[in-house]
Amino acid sequence: MSTNILSDTGILTGLSLRHIVRSPDTIITTVVTPVALMLLFVYVLGGAIRTGSTDSYLSYMLPGILLITVASGIAYTAYRLFLDLQGGIFERFQSMPIARSSMLWAHVLTSLAANLVSVAIVIGVAFVMGFRTAAPATSWLAVAGIVILFTLALTWVAVIAGLSAKSVDGASAFSYPLIFLPFISSAFVPTDTMPGPVAWFADNQPVTSIVNVIRALFTQQPVGSDFWIALAWLVGISVVAYALAINAYRRKFR
Repeated sequence: MSTNILSDTGILTGLSLRHIVRSPDTIITTVVTPVALMLLFVYVLGGAIRTGSTDSYLSYMLPGILLITVASGIAYTAYRLFLDLQGGIFERFQSMPIARSSMLWAHVLTSLAANLVSVAIVIGVAFVMGFRTAAPATSWLAVAGIVILFTLALTWVAVIAGLSAKSVDGASAFSYPLIFLPFISSAFVPTDTMPGPVAWFADNQPVTSIVNVIRALFTQQPVGSDFWIALAWLVGISVVAYALAINAYRRKFR
């Protein structure tokens, strides 16, 4: 039997995706938090927040909501990975003639697909709430590319958590700081309204540059240096997290 990683990953990803389709509660649960935040900020708090932008507050904060959606969704990747480890599924696959890394890639690609669906649902809700943009197709493709890179970066972080956790709660708890990180960024208010040390942290953490790029693409503004900063963060996190995840996987099954 072939141990081709592409075909093995495709088969395992298909099995995993079928499970998601049959149990869509993961996607439903993932979109509840970001949609609730949109409703809260737009209809309750939005009138008291001044961003200095001529666009609606919904347009201003949507990029941060999209990142929160992904941060919420990747917790399930670590959770499912941990359950597969505890259930002995990985050990069973170890005895089969398949590429070992295909098991991890199947979880990663399933996470990517599920999170993109969740992001699409949240954007759909935003349109219902009044979000409008004249961004061309190229800008939408750029936004999609950024969201994909962000999802892959966080998913490999989730793989590390799933492989290292000692309990179900521990497998998903790592995502809580990631969900709250957008709140200390330019996602909801301009960073220059924050106290000095907080503003410094907000300006120099990855979420701010990513949010700024997505916002600029939606509003057809120049992305400036934020694009390269965001790309450096996303590629750097992806490479480091991937290396650590593969190392943790090899140590676990050597």
